[in-house]
Amino acid sequence: MSRAEAAKADLPRADPARADPLKGDPLKAMSPGVVDFLFRQLVAGEPAEDVQWGREGVALSDQAPGAELARRLSETDVEALTPMELFHYVRAAQRLTLWAESLREAAVERYCSGAGPA
Repeated sequence: MSRAEAAKADLPRADPARADPLKGDPLKAMSPGVVDFLFRQLVAGEPAEDVQWGREGVALSDQAPGAELARRLSETDVEALTPMELFHYVRAAQRLTLWAESLREAAVERYCSGAGPA
């Protein structure tokens, strides 16, 4: 083996799992909005998580299921959320889905029972 081949063999090889953003490198999976937010937070010396929205009103994680939560979720720019905010967004959407499903089940139960108008 020549010196060049030996030197080449010693070089670290690219990990194929890290080349795919869904399987490896989390930085490649971040949207430009998240990267921009994190950069602005770093420059300003602020924490990576957005704590301002928690001071301005009810957090998504505390919002009761209903029309207001549906409005807030529909108006949220998902691309601009940090990973932690995205986690809370998904949990809030799940709560809203369960709430809507319970309304549907109650209506189907009432319909199937043959109960007339109150």
